[in-house]
Amino acid sequence: MDGLLLTDELVLLAYDDSGTSRLGSPHLGYGLAGAVLLELALARRVEVADKRLVVTDPAPTGVPLLDEALATVGSGRPRKPKDWIGKLARGLPERVLDGLVAAGVLRRESDRVLLVFPRTRYPSPTGAEPAVETAARERMAAALTTDGPVDARTAALLTLTRAVGLDRKVFRELPKERVKARMDEIAAGDWASAAVKKAIEEMQAALLVAMTAGTSAAIMTTTTS
Repeated sequence: MDGLLLTDELVLLAYDDSGTSRLGSPHLGYGLAGAVLLELALARRVEVADKRLVVTDPAPTGVPLLDEALATVGSGRPRKPKDWIGKLARGLPERVLDGLVAAGVLRRESDRVLLVFPRTRYPSPTGAEPAVETAARERMAAALTTDGPVDARTAALLTLTRAVGLDRKVFRELPKERVKARMDEIAAGDWASAAVKKAIEEMQAALLVAMTAGTSAAIMTTTTS
């Protein structure tokens, strides 16, 4: 499978080899929504102006997932990126997983825990890490362990993994201090156009706001139930 989207790579990183998600709800959905918006920014379809996401080119990308989001973002008045995260996140994990299953990268397994609680897992067909996930990990690790320039897509994926808290899981074999320092360096570096860099910065901030709100809501629901 060639030409993976950031959404595909983020899902593959979020699921372990047993097919179980390392991220709780709603973090994965929010991260994927951010990934969709970053794809649109990288494709020069949207940018952030006056802290609001605006469509700069309504031409379809040819990718249904992105084109539907592009149409949604362009359908009303410009809003802040954080206002789109929750809206675009609905049903997104399932849709991305379905696409990876259809492409043969993952398979769907349904069973019951303790013969009672339904569970769906998404391991690879071989049971080992998919080759495309390995490629994404190696690309990110190379960016973190060297001092050279970083391409915009890798920087965007690193930003997403950090925003949703996957960096501590994906890079646990690398020195923590090095990962943090290099992430900060990449965030501050001049590795992309000003418009794309601004979009990535705003998306990271939007994800942090959305996930903090989602975590608070989950805690409130648990304590009041």
